[in-house]
Amino acid sequence: MMRAHKTRAVALLALPFGLALAGTSPHIDQAKVTVTVTDLRNAEGVVRACMTKDETKFPKCRGVPGAYATTADAREGTVTFTFSDVKPGRYAIALLHDENGNGKADRALGMMPKEGFGFSRDAKVRMGPPSFEDAVFPVGAANERLTIRMRYML
Repeated sequence: MMRAHKTRAVALLALPFGLALAGTSPHIDQAKVTVTVTDLRNAEGVVRACMTKDETKFPKCRGVPGAYATTADAREGTVTFTFSDVKPGRYAIALLHDENGNGKADRALGMMPKEGFGFSRDAKVRMGPPSFEDAVFPVGAANERLTIRMRYML
């Protein structure tokens, strides 16, 4: 009888320690999404990237809960960046080659993009940005690698 009581007491003492260790373990269910952007026409400005699972807000990220955003210095040709600690789900990525670094997509005549853009799955642009469904890709526990081609209209 006494032996069972001691065993239970030791197990109860070990429980908080085990919970503390569990809280500091790496995020097993989160991945990295590495994106290689190709066909940049010059090294001016930055490449802005937005990754979201909110299909109603895509291709925007600003102020969207759970969205990921990053920038990388532009380089002629290719640039690579990584989104870390990405939770599993369905995401879409929008890119902007912000050549003048003003933080927005500049347009000619109010409609045609003057700077480069790109979308995951190389989703096509018709009369505006592609739909979320055209650009969506899955993220699970494994790391993902994507290549997105930068496109220019002017």
